[in-house]
Amino acid sequence: MARRVVTLEEPVRHRLLAEATRLFAERGFESTSVQEIVTAAGVTKGAMYHYFASKDDLLHEIYGRVLRMQMERLTAFSEGDGPIPERLHAAAVDVVVTTVENLDDSKIFFRSMHQLAPDTRKTVRAERRRYHELFRDLVAEGQRAGVFRADIPAEMVVDFFFGSVHHLGTWYHPDGALSGAEVGRHFADLLLASLRPAS
Repeated sequence: MARRVVTLEEPVRHRLLAEATRLFAERGFESTSVQEIVTAAGVTKGAMYHYFASKDDLLHEIYGRVLRMQMERLTAFSEGDGPIPERLHAAAVDVVVTTVENLDDSKIFFRSMHQLAPDTRKTVRAERRRYHELFRDLVAEGQRAGVFRADIPAEMVVDFFFGSVHHLGTWYHPDGALSGAEVGRHFADLLLASLRPAS
């Protein structure tokens, strides 16, 4: 990973998150010290603790900012007026695209989540659960309307789909043959095909 150039004009909080992301990706969460993060960001420990109570909080926020953005976008798809297959397809593409656009954040989080303090881990799981439940509600809406097959529980559909999304960090590379948008469309096409009622 190329070293990111940090400028002192950037807000302190952003610099801390950027450098924590880079260092966690390069060295791992456990092997990175708070001192290394603040040195790389050009701030003091006191400045860091003004924004983040601990290294756990930094890791939580690295993933949390991505999840909040994804939740906002998913809510817009969920509350949209278009046909449910179109809204679900768009939501499925979006979660793949936003995941690969923030791949370091997602990879760091899933690789290091088990090292979070139990209370923080519980909070993060609840946040992810709310996202998955909103996505599940889109599937269930289509099942109730008769446009999606209803013999597979919506919860299982979502677990299967997100198992693939969360695996992106193990194989996707931005310089690969497919763009994030192309991968997103393939994933969404497969999801919709699996939900198509038998003729």
